[in-house]
Amino acid sequence: MFKVGILVLSDKGSRGEREDKSGEVVKEIIGSIGGRVVHYEILPDDKETIVKKLVALCDEVEVDLVLTSGGTGLAPRDVTPEATAQVIDRPVPGIGEAMRAYGLRNTPRAMLSRGIAGIRRKTLIINLPGSVKGSRESLEAILPALEHALGTLKGQAVECGQD
Repeated sequence: MFKVGILVLSDKGSRGEREDKSGEVVKEIIGSIGGRVVHYEILPDDKETIVKKLVALCDEVEVDLVLTSGGTGLAPRDVTPEATAQVIDRPVPGIGEAMRAYGLRNTPRAMLSRGIAGIRRKTLIINLPGSVKGSRESLEAILPALEHALGTLKGQAVECGQD
């Protein structure tokens, strides 16, 4: 079992003007693979607020995984990747690449997602798109490698080679 923090980044959602559906899908999928959501919050698209919350989840709550939903597009207030880049120690570019490649099978708009992934201390942070469909497809793309990634970070997975 691994501890998960979920952050939904949405100005309208944080003001109660829009119901969060993507975060609920993320919760459901993570629960189905044995993840325990210990923190769930809807925040505005504000870089400093996102940075502070990412640092707190990684350094104080010590979650194994932070999944963000939203703020990865091209709008001026879409700053989730920039906030994530500011807090990570090491990038994991293959995760973002895999999510976009998987999404491109269904829509050319997947190439517009700027979501990134990286490691802060022993926490993996992954930016998911804000739509229900985008979040679901992105998780589908990375689930086969997620357990191994988290085990490696925790020092539990020792063999990385596959037959």
